Amino acid sequence: MADEGASGLLPVAPRPLWQRAVPVVVLAGITAAQLGTPNGVELGYFLAAVPPLAAFAYGPIGTVVLAAVTFAGVLLPHTRDWYPQGGDILTIAVVVVFSIVVAWVRQRRDHQLVTVRTVAEAAQLAVLPPLPDAVGPVRCAGLYQPAQGGTLVGGDFYDVREGPYGVRAVVADVQGHGLAAVGTVAALLGAFREAVLDEPTLRAVAARLDRRLVVDAGADGSGELFATALLLEFPPHGGVVRVVSCGHPPALLLRGAGADELATEPAPPLGLGLAGLEPPGETSVDLAPGDRILAYTDGVTEARDGAGVFYPLAARLTALAPRDGLVALTEAVRDDLARYAGRAKDDVALLALAPR
Repeated sequence: MADEGASGLLPVAPRPLWQRAVPVVVLAGITAAQLGTPNGVELGYFLAAVPPLAAFAYGPIGTVVLAAVTFAGVLLPHTRDWYPQGGDILTIAVVVVFSIVVAWVRQRRDHQLVTVRTVAEAAQLAVLPPLPDAVGPVRCAGLYQPAQGGTLVGGDFYDVREGPYGVRAVVADVQGHGLAAVGTVAALLGAFREAVLDEPTLRAVAARLDRRLVVDAGADGSGELFATALLLEFPPHGGVVRVVSCGHPPALLLRGAGADELATEPAPPLGLGLAGLEPPGETSVDLAPGDRILAYTDGVTEARDGAGVFYPLAARLTALAPRDGLVALTEAVRDDLARYAGRAKDDVALLALAPR
């Protein structure tokens, strides 16, 4: 990020080259047009537009520099038939002063915006940090695309953690989306990371997350706070993945040229207080070398094309799935989803996993 504090000619935030060139081009164009017109045709008044343009492209010092050149252009007709009057010069001077003030205020706002955005991004990355390439014996890649522009975290999340019972992963979709759901996401992530270390079974992890939502719903008085979640566990001995689904879309197992849903037992979403009373069922699926698992949220499968047809992820995945890594897999799905449905209207989360 460029800072005008050093030279005074650069904006606080990098402006596009065309934007910085506009006031200079306007100044040069009007001056050239004035010199090329017959005597008696005055175009110098149009130079008053240069300082306001400079205020939006440069800082206060850059605006002062261009304003000084503008005054030179206004005084240029002294060598011709027209002489600017005091009122003309005063008008342009007022425009210049206001332009400098605008440039100064904009520069301060830019500094404040950069500070606020930096703090916001740091806070969001603390909630949902980027995944490493591998967690223990499991390779992983995550891709998240929030529906609300300008944010890094929304109502979907994923995480992969290693604990004494193996590598555990979660993909979840909480009630609501955007920044309004970040508090619930942070609470569930904290509960999951603790449960990975404490709970001996995946069903107990689900019960822990369910209790967290029930307690939070009672604390804020809403009485209604739920989330769908898919939990996966790769035990230390390998060769198998255990799956618990709490109202969440099933993950897809990519094996060879096929893409099939991982078998799960149906269970209600988290937050209803049922996981502690009747834990959801757990299924085990044997894994073969080269198997990959793709978990996702409903923002993927509920996206529609112009005719209102839902995105058929499983049907399109076999043609999309590249062989050169998990990151390429998630990016291929994202790009295909954008071609199919345009801009996502809901949060989209993808988590690709593969045991080494």
